[in-house]
Amino acid sequence: MDHSCFYIGGAWVAPLTPHPFGVENPATEKIVTEISLGTAADVDLAVAAAKSAFPAWAATPVAERRALMARFLALYQARYEEMVQAISTEMGAPVTMAREQQADTGIGHTQGFLDALDHLVWEWQLDNGDTLMREPIGVVGLITPWNWPVNQIALKVVPALLTGCTCVLKPSEIAPLSAMLFTELLDQAGFPAGVFNLVNGDGPTVGAALSRHRDIAMMSFTGSTRAGAAVSCDAAQTVKRVTLELGGKSPNLVFADCDLETQVAASVAECMNNTGQSCDAPTRLIVERAVYDKVVDLARAAALATEVGDPAVEGPHIGPLVSAQQWARVQALIEAGLEDGARLVAGGPGMPEGMECGHYAKPTIFADVTPEMRLWKEEVFGPVLVITPFEDEAEAIALANDSPYGLAAYVQTGDPVRARRVAKALRAGMVHLNGAPHSYGSPFGGYGQSGNGREGGLLGLEDFTEVKAVHGL
Repeated sequence: MDHSCFYIGGAWVAPLTPHPFGVENPATEKIVTEISLGTAADVDLAVAAAKSAFPAWAATPVAERRALMARFLALYQARYEEMVQAISTEMGAPVTMAREQQADTGIGHTQGFLDALDHLVWEWQLDNGDTLMREPIGVVGLITPWNWPVNQIALKVVPALLTGCTCVLKPSEIAPLSAMLFTELLDQAGFPAGVFNLVNGDGPTVGAALSRHRDIAMMSFTGSTRAGAAVSCDAAQTVKRVTLELGGKSPNLVFADCDLETQVAASVAECMNNTGQSCDAPTRLIVERAVYDKVVDLARAAALATEVGDPAVEGPHIGPLVSAQQWARVQALIEAGLEDGARLVAGGPGMPEGMECGHYAKPTIFADVTPEMRLWKEEVFGPVLVITPFEDEAEAIALANDSPYGLAAYVQTGDPVRARRVAKALRAGMVHLNGAPHSYGSPFGGYGQSGNGREGGLLGLEDFTEVKAVHGL
């Protein structure tokens, strides 16, 4: 594949004006390929292709759209290992993790949407006799991040196409390889020309051009809260729908009645997974005072046991951060924790011992972190966990909700009545009880500055539709 091309109108085409951009392997710091960054003119071509394809695609029977997506899923499964290697190379996910988690999201979410499609009601009648009809919203712009590249692409592209929308995707310019392979599979599956389009580029240029475009009816964005606000501002000019999946600073409440040894180790592993580069990572461990010291010791042991290594090697270790810029940001926040007086329990500044190349960071834990500290407030997006104590359930809930974010929350307790009570009190879009994972087909999204809208399953399909009321039918 010529990675410098875009996919517009059913064909790989050269950019109107080449802007070469090197794609780095974050483990080696070497350029593995070169893409081209697009311009507003490239976006215009892609949107025009999507607009032209929309009427016929929207009118295509749901069963035909479903069959094409099922064909795509089969192709994805057949070339699964290629996707694993692409993800591992572009963003540094260890190959085992890329195979078991990252690439698996393409299968899980696609199947989840196919299952949910059978339950999507397209037309129904109200008690007053009026008829409601559900329709695809139109041409949609999709902007996806580098940290879970295929996860977010599947959560946007698959429901858009299944509901009859046409789309233009701008993947992260840092991690475009998996997106381009995803595009190749859609092409091989036989989706009509113009239904799906891809333009590589950066946020201020291609992202803004999509958000401002008058022929785009909806923007679906995943990324930082700052960038999400920019998308909203740009989209406001044409009053288009905007769905956002943004940052997080997820609390993890540990009560004394849980299985401490099991749940603390699992909590640390969940925080460090993907080298901490997950928006829903449980990065604030809020611990009942009676077991605080024990939990700090258990967390320290878990952090010290977390191996950091080459993503090309099989194993349960974590890999590098995605870029030098991300490494520098994580280091700055670790230094801020030291300056603010947090107690360093494990890890700290700099690279792990023996590593001289790659954007590797130490699995780091701070204890005695207070709500005034930057580490409490800011999303680190690296392998950094903060720990603070609470006296009673009310304080635990107050500390958990002390954040402008509200993506996920985690609760560790042996009391099912308390689990339900606390889950209802937490201001978060998702609550994980005693390590229960997120399931394909369930809605993903949050409160507050973590965004709006839901991705996945039935609600994820509905987000790409409009509802029309027909009177007198």
